[in-house]
Amino acid sequence: MLSESVRILIVEDDPDMAELISDLMEAEGWLPMRASSAEEAASILARETVHLVLVDHNLPGTSGRTFAQRLRAQLNLGIIMVTAAGSAADRVLGLETAADDYVVKPFEPIELTARIKAVLRRTFPSLKPEREIEREYEPASLKLSDWSVDLKRRRAVCATDSTKSLTSAEFSLLEILAEKPNTPVSRAHILDRLGSESERYIDRNVDVLVLRLRRKIERNPDLPRHIKTRRGKGYVLDLDDGESEP
Repeated sequence: MLSESVRILIVEDDPDMAELISDLMEAEGWLPMRASSAEEAASILARETVHLVLVDHNLPGTSGRTFAQRLRAQLNLGIIMVTAAGSAADRVLGLETAADDYVVKPFEPIELTARIKAVLRRTFPSLKPEREIEREYEPASLKLSDWSVDLKRRRAVCATDSTKSLTSAEFSLLEILAEKPNTPVSRAHILDRLGSESERYIDRNVDVLVLRLRRKIERNPDLPRHIKTRRGKGYVLDLDDGESEP
């Protein structure tokens, strides 16, 4: 996973699609900016630092492909074409003329974020992985309902049932959510952070893992106090209903 300092410009004239992509970028901890035309995007690029541009193929005025060609000639940044034009000829032409990669609508969120990460690593190899960045607000321990969780020692103890325990995957999920408490974490981010374990999971299996963790942590899994769902954004560890220690 890459640093939250990553800045991504979304050039998309469909406001619903732009909002969907923007929410996905925010859930990954990136800073999204939006433009509805090539001209508006050029104005933003003139005053802002941008690491990667997501360009819709069919833009009003200057086409996305032409705009991408101009970017390639002028700036060192990542370029991904995001479009409904999915023929092999369109993809090849887009890649040959300017783009680093090509994503066809409709796309899976995990596919888009994976492609963005790959392009960023090639274009900006000096960007540090998020795991190397100090997390100033990540708690060292948690009090969740009947559970006491020591994140540093990877220990979780249930005060009311000593036979209960968390599996390695369940604890890893809790750790991932605790890195950004009270902030939505996307399924794609969870998969990425699970590392080698992610080979055993697909997008919907993250939901199953969350359900398993809720059944152990929450007093009422149907009305969770701590591990909550944010529709369209992912999952959040809500510490307002629990206690944590710095």
